[in-house]
Order: sequence, then C-alpha cells, then structure tokens
Amino acid sequence: MTEITFALCFALCALAVWRAAHFLTRENGPLDLIARLRTALGSSILGHLVDCFYCSSLLFSLPPTFWMSSSQRVFPIEWLALWAVACLLERATQQHGKFVRVTPVSTSYIDKVIRGV
Repeated sequence: MTEITFALCFALCALAVWRAAHFLTRENGPLDLIARLRTALGSSILGHLVDCFYCSSLLFSLPPTFWMSSSQRVFPIEWLALWAVACLLERATQQHGKFVRVTPVSTSYIDKVIRGV
C-alpha cells in the first residue's frame, strides 16, 4: 500500500469509526431503535459500553485496524492512532457551552432598578 493510499484509507477509517461510535452513543437512530437498545442494556457492561463514546470507539477502531495494518509490529500503534483521531473528532464536534441562552430583561424591571422602586 502506498503512503497516499494508506493516508486516505486511514482518514476514511477514522471518519467511519467516529460515525459508528457517535451513532451508537449519541443518537437515537431510526424509530428510536438505538435509544431502545441503550435502555434495554441498562447498567450492564454492554450498557456502559454503548453509553461511553471512548469505549465504543476503541472497539469500533479494531476491525479497520486489522484491515489496514501491514504488520503485527505496527498494529497497536495504528489501532491507538485510529482511536485517537476518532476521539479528537468527537471533541471537535461537541457543543458544550458554545451557545448560551440569554433571557432578555423586561423594560419594567430595568425601570424599577433604576428608579429604586
């Protein structure tokens, strides 16, 4: 496999790992099937696995690494690298604290504060 082909393959696999893990852990799926699956698994080991993006992406990155890897020596490095890219994509797409809802203060309240009523 040439370097360009490997880089393209690696990028596509990283996107696929992120998408699969994100779908399983963060979305409800069609007809809420994934949400029902997560609910049915509850607090079991598999339930924790489908609730945690990082756990799911670690396992989802394993099959593509078997497919991509050229030798056993680089396999663990490629596996961790694929997992790391999926985790970075998840962090880059999270929207924690980006949007803050601001409730406008009514004019009558401002008038009361200014006038001291």
